[in-house]
Amino acid sequence: MTEPLNTGSHDLPVTDELAAFMRTGWAPAGRAEVSARPITPWAAKRRAALAQRFPGERLVIPAGTLKVRSNDCDYRFRPHSAYSYLTGANESDDVLVIEPSGRAVLYVRPRAPREEGQEFYRDRRYGEFWAGPRPDLAEAAELYQIDCAHIRELELTGPARVLRGVDASVDARVEKGGGDAELESFLSEMRLVKDEWELGELQGAVDATARGFEDVVRALPTAIGRPRGERYLEGVFGLRSRLEGNAVGYDSIVASGSHACVLHWIRNDGALNPNDLLLMDAGVESDTLYTADVTRTIPMSGRFSAVQRQAYELVYEAQTAAIATLRPGARFRDFHQAAMRVICEGLRDWGLLRQSVDELMETGLYRRYTLCSSGHMLGLDVHDCAKSRAEVYLDGVLEEGYVLTVEPGLYLQPDDLTLPEELRGIGVRIEDDLVITADGARLMSGALPRHPDEVESWMGGLL
Repeated sequence: MTEPLNTGSHDLPVTDELAAFMRTGWAPAGRAEVSARPITPWAAKRRAALAQRFPGERLVIPAGTLKVRSNDCDYRFRPHSAYSYLTGANESDDVLVIEPSGRAVLYVRPRAPREEGQEFYRDRRYGEFWAGPRPDLAEAAELYQIDCAHIRELELTGPARVLRGVDASVDARVEKGGGDAELESFLSEMRLVKDEWELGELQGAVDATARGFEDVVRALPTAIGRPRGERYLEGVFGLRSRLEGNAVGYDSIVASGSHACVLHWIRNDGALNPNDLLLMDAGVESDTLYTADVTRTIPMSGRFSAVQRQAYELVYEAQTAAIATLRPGARFRDFHQAAMRVICEGLRDWGLLRQSVDELMETGLYRRYTLCSSGHMLGLDVHDCAKSRAEVYLDGVLEEGYVLTVEPGLYLQPDDLTLPEELRGIGVRIEDDLVITADGARLMSGALPRHPDEVESWMGGLL
């Protein structure tokens, strides 16, 4: 049966004469010059570990499908992180299957031969002339170093564990079983410890992110005074992310003034006041889909005012205390608790809260001014390994090779009458990326300054 073409309702009809003409007159098809991607030996080890965890079972991990942005326009495709982790492939609609024997097969949709049908020039979603070439079977096998077969040969009968919610057509073809949730959790947990290759990719993303922050500081004089200065800076960072990586790893937060008190401010439609702070939370996603996640809060004038420095220094001290707890064997929650104790002490010193630190930690009253936790795992997803069991992640202990963010903050709402007027509308967050080492933690984002004096000096050298 011929698959329907994604031609669109306004597609021009094709005559028999044109169809015949389009099938001929092309240079002989030749294989593109491809070589195995650097990830392939690491991906093979991961597939072997997955097969070992579920011996004698069939495991189905889809890449995901194209998603409509509006009408006939799709979002740029990004594969599911578990699929990318196991294959290094990045085409939509493909499916990885690990058979009960442990053999892995990648079912792909190769580009359509030009002598067969009309897909290559009429299909707006998959056609080579519309979306670019996809690897053929031989090229895919070379790129990913895995047995490849055409997606139409995929049989999904019999029992299998499926990573669900990724490809509805796959979900519909495999009866839901009780083991799917266990597969999803393990796929998340096996990514907790980053291997050597992943650490290199993450460091590259972090380094590019540091250069993006430098770009933003240099652009401040031009952005200040523009009606949507936040978006100007968002665009500056976005350019760096596309030049050095795949894109941003998440929507950039560019929050000036009181916008910094909105944790996920991504409207980025505000003007820039040089007397305010700018909170920017952004990360470059590498071409291999590993993302950085860094936040800096900077004075747009280049110098902190006294009250801005007061708030910033408290967050800096909290982050420093949190980083000091990081080591193998420490509980994941320890660094957040350490940061919050410092925040509580500071809020008491400011006269905002009167209870003891222990009482504040127990009642959580300090959370009015901090709102959220102080970090998360980082990797292929900005909030990585999120489907891990609580006892392994949130209630677990740190291990060498974990990569995480440490990001305490103060969010002093502009309408909070418990605050003195001069503190209202100030938002500060400092976020860094760290990898747990054998004897502590290494600051991956150390190219960007943290201490307020260093921030001012850094900005002075760029403005």
